[in-house]
Amino acid sequence: MLRLITLIALAPLAYPQGADYVKAHYTKYEYQIPMRDGKRLFTSAYLPKDQSVKYPILLSRTPYSVAPYGEDKYKTDLGPSPLFGKDGFIFVYQDVRGRMMSEGEFVNMTPHKDVKNGPKDIDESSDTYDTIDWLVKNLPNNNGRVGTWGISYPGFYTAAGMIDAHPAHKAASPQAPIVDWFVGDDFHRNGALYLPHAYNFLATFGKPRPEPISKSRATFEHGTPDGYAYFLKLGPLFNANEKVFKNEIAFWSEMMKHGTYDEFWQARNLRPHIKNIKPAVMTVGGWFDTENLFGALQVYQNTERSSPNANNILVMGPWVHGGWSRADGASLGAVKFNAKTSEFYREKIELPFFQHHLKEKPDPKLPEAYVFETGTNVWRKHDAWPPKSAKPRDLYLQANGKLSFNAPTEAGAFDEYISDPNKPVPYITEISNAMTKEHMVADQRFAATRPDVLVYESDVLTQDLTIVGPIKPTLQVSTTGTDSDWIVKIIDVYPDDVEGPADGPKLGGYQQLLRGEVFRGKFRNSYEKPEPFQPGVPAKVAYTMNDVYHTFRTGHKVMVQIQSSWFPIVDRNPQKFCDINNAKESDFQKATQHVYRAKDLPSHIGVQVLP
Repeated sequence: MLRLITLIALAPLAYPQGADYVKAHYTKYEYQIPMRDGKRLFTSAYLPKDQSVKYPILLSRTPYSVAPYGEDKYKTDLGPSPLFGKDGFIFVYQDVRGRMMSEGEFVNMTPHKDVKNGPKDIDESSDTYDTIDWLVKNLPNNNGRVGTWGISYPGFYTAAGMIDAHPAHKAASPQAPIVDWFVGDDFHRNGALYLPHAYNFLATFGKPRPEPISKSRATFEHGTPDGYAYFLKLGPLFNANEKVFKNEIAFWSEMMKHGTYDEFWQARNLRPHIKNIKPAVMTVGGWFDTENLFGALQVYQNTERSSPNANNILVMGPWVHGGWSRADGASLGAVKFNAKTSEFYREKIELPFFQHHLKEKPDPKLPEAYVFETGTNVWRKHDAWPPKSAKPRDLYLQANGKLSFNAPTEAGAFDEYISDPNKPVPYITEISNAMTKEHMVADQRFAATRPDVLVYESDVLTQDLTIVGPIKPTLQVSTTGTDSDWIVKIIDVYPDDVEGPADGPKLGGYQQLLRGEVFRGKFRNSYEKPEPFQPGVPAKVAYTMNDVYHTFRTGHKVMVQIQSSWFPIVDRNPQKFCDINNAKESDFQKATQHVYRAKDLPSHIGVQVLP
C-alpha cells in the first residue's frame, strides 16, 4: 500500500512526548478563526497549564490535517520536536483554506498577490497575517511573539506567510518548502515530470472535498509493487486520466493542460514574491531531499537577495525529505555520516533559534550557513552560501571515458548511445512503485554497465577535492530525434578496498550518487517557448543542478554519467517534439544521441572548489 512520501516526512518523531504527557501539561482548544473575507479556518491550540509565565505562539499551517479532531483528543507530539513541548510554547495548528475542516476553496500553491485592494484579495500571506492577529488578541497568556514552521507543503505556507508579516511574527522556519512546481520542486524538474511522485501524491490528495471533513482519504492501490512495470504498462501520460483517474483528480487534469511554464505555473512561483521579510528566517533543507531541496535553497537565496538586512540563515544537513525531524540522521542507505546529525540539529540549532527569537533567551550565534559536509562528515559554519572562498572550475569530458580539469584538444570528437523510450534506464535496482529516498545515494554500478549510459571517470585523487554550491552542466549534444531528456549524474567512486559494515553492502568500488538531475531538452532556451532539436545538429544544453557540499576523499574518483531516460522517476520523453502530456504511443521513438567532447564543442561540468 502506498505511503505518501510527503506525509512520511511528517511522521512521528523518534522520541515522542506521548499523549499522556501532552494531556498532563497542555489544554486543547478548537476555534474557527475568521479571515478578512469572512471565511473561517479550523484551528487547534494547545495551551500550557502552567500559567506562571507568558508563552510565545508556535503556529503550523497545513493542507494535510490538524488531527485528531475534538477537544478531548490530543496529539502525541507538539512542535517541531519533542524538545519544544517540554520547553513550553503555545502550539497552534491550522487547516488551510478549503482543506479538512476549514471553510473556503482550496487552491494548490495559492498564487501570491503583491497588491491587495480589499478583503476579497486573499492569499497565504493574508491568511497567516489574519490568523496571527486573532491569536495574539484572543489566546490567553501569550507574550505577543509568534513563530511559524512547517515541512514540505507546510513549508510553503511558512514561506508565503513570512511575506508582509504581522508585527508579532518574529521568527519563521520554512523547512523543505515548495516554491516552484515546474522548475525544481516535487512534480517537475526542469520541465520534466517526476512521474511516481506526482501520480501517487495526487491520486489521493487531489481528490475533491465536497464539504469539510475530519478524516483523510484512503491510499491508492497500484496492484503491483513494481513501479517500472506499472508505469511502463500505463503508457503515455494521457492514459492516467483515461484508465485510472477518470478525470476526478482536478489538479492532475489541470497539470496535463499546462506542459510549458505558462501563466498557470508562473503564478505558482513563490520566488519573486519573497521580499519585505521582517521575521528572522531559518530555512532548513536536506542534501538528499528528492522532493524540495530546490525550494529550501531558493527560499534562502531569494530572502538574501531581496531582504539583505533580514536575519536570514540556512541549515543544510545530510537528510532526506524531513529527515531532520525524525530518527537520528546517522545514515542513509549504505552511506554512513558518523554522527547523529538530526539530533544535533534539533538540540543545538532549531530549539535555540526559536528560544532566542520568541523567548528572548541568549543568542545562540548561529552562522549564516550551518551546513554539513558529506564525505568528511563534518558540520561547517560559513558567513555566506556558497562560501566566498570557492573558485569555479570545469570538469571536461575526455576520450576513453576520462574526466579531468583540462579542456579537450580533439576536433569533432563525440560519444554516442541509442536511447529507447520503450526500454528506459531504471533509476533504481530494487522494486518500488514510489520515489525512494535511498536512491539519492544509491550505487550506480548497475547503470554504468548499460550501453545507453555514458560514463566518464577521473584519475584516482591524490588529495581531497571539496565542491560546494550549485553544479552547472554544459552539454554539447545532438540527437536524431527532435526532443530529448539529458540526465547528468555526479558520482563519488569509492576505492576497491573499502570495507562496508559486516551486516551491510560491500562498498569496494561503490559508485555513490551525489547529485542527479534531468533537463528536458526542448526547454534549453526557454521554459515558456520550447524548441525542437534539428536532427543531427549540435546544440547546447546548459542548466543548474542543486547545491552540494561534498569532499571526494583521497583515493576516490569523480564520475559523471549521462543518459536520456531515468525511469519511472522521470516520465518518458518520446524523443519527438510534441506536447508530451498528450503524446500518443506512435510518438515514442528511438534516437541516437551524440555528446561532444571536442575542442570546438566541449562538454563540461561546472563546479565550485574550496581551496
